[in-house]
Amino acid sequence: MRLTVLAGGIGGSTFLQGLLKARPDAEITVVGNTADDITLFGLRVCPDLDTVMYTLGGGISQERKWGREDETWVIKEELAEYGVEPTWFGLGDRDIATHLVRTQMLDAGYTLSAVTEALCTRWKLPVRLLPMSDDRIETHVVVDDPDGAGSRAGRRKAIHFQEYWVRHHAEITAHQIVAVGADKAKPAPGVLEAIADCDVLILPPSNPVVSIGTILGVPGVREAVQKTAAPVIGLSPIIGTGPVRGMADKVLATVGVASTASAVARYYGSRSSGGVLDGWLIDSSDAIQADSIAGAGIHVQAVPLWMTDESTTAAMADAALTLAEAVRR
Repeated sequence: MRLTVLAGGIGGSTFLQGLLKARPDAEITVVGNTADDITLFGLRVCPDLDTVMYTLGGGISQERKWGREDETWVIKEELAEYGVEPTWFGLGDRDIATHLVRTQMLDAGYTLSAVTEALCTRWKLPVRLLPMSDDRIETHVVVDDPDGAGSRAGRRKAIHFQEYWVRHHAEITAHQIVAVGADKAKPAPGVLEAIADCDVLILPPSNPVVSIGTILGVPGVREAVQKTAAPVIGLSPIIGTGPVRGMADKVLATVGVASTASAVARYYGSRSSGGVLDGWLIDSSDAIQADSIAGAGIHVQAVPLWMTDESTTAAMADAALTLAEAVRR
């Protein structure tokens, strides 16, 4: 079985652990979001790619679910002593090694795809991990100027998504989300083929706007999803009125989408009406929304969606593949 997964960071990598448990013999290709990428202290950082790599390679911090296990922070502390900004984003000592290798290879002319493949070789990943694009794409958020005062009060400014997410914890009002560079980007080698040639395409419970949404925003990717012969199955990142993890509700509000499983399904849309979904898994507690989702032309199934451990996540993955077979018939 050939499976392709469009994935963000923590939610996507956690789901992938369950998928690997459910289908250990499957050939899995992961298309990772790169619009969260940022250059800090002269180093190119790819948070979502690294979270997938560390998680599936056995190096992730089990407590934080991002960064390395057994991490130390000496360099972060030394940079702070020098007064180097930004102080709101810290890189661990082990993690910095990854970013040094990546930056050196990029500076030497290697593509992000080639760099990612080289990094993954060290971790012996059980999946093929592809960046969504080799071109530079960065998500920026238009907010009320958090530093505005006096004559500047009321002005807006664009800040990098990482600053909005990490520094401000998505607590300041976001007016617009822009994937800078996406309009001129191309899918990385292998991305369109992975979408076209798979048996099932899965959208895990990653952020629908700034993770899955930015992948779909790369020119040619949404069209490939709409044309693939494979069933396209998504899992709701919303249970009740809150996100499974993170602050997806904040960015959903920015694009005018309510924080419900039904609203996110309609945001993605059915393939029969120009969207990207054939099937949608919602949590059992949201079963009352099933008729609304079915009315939008999307097959729906209600199952437990809390990724509390690998076994429950594997059951979610199995449910997604079962729904895919029902859609196929």
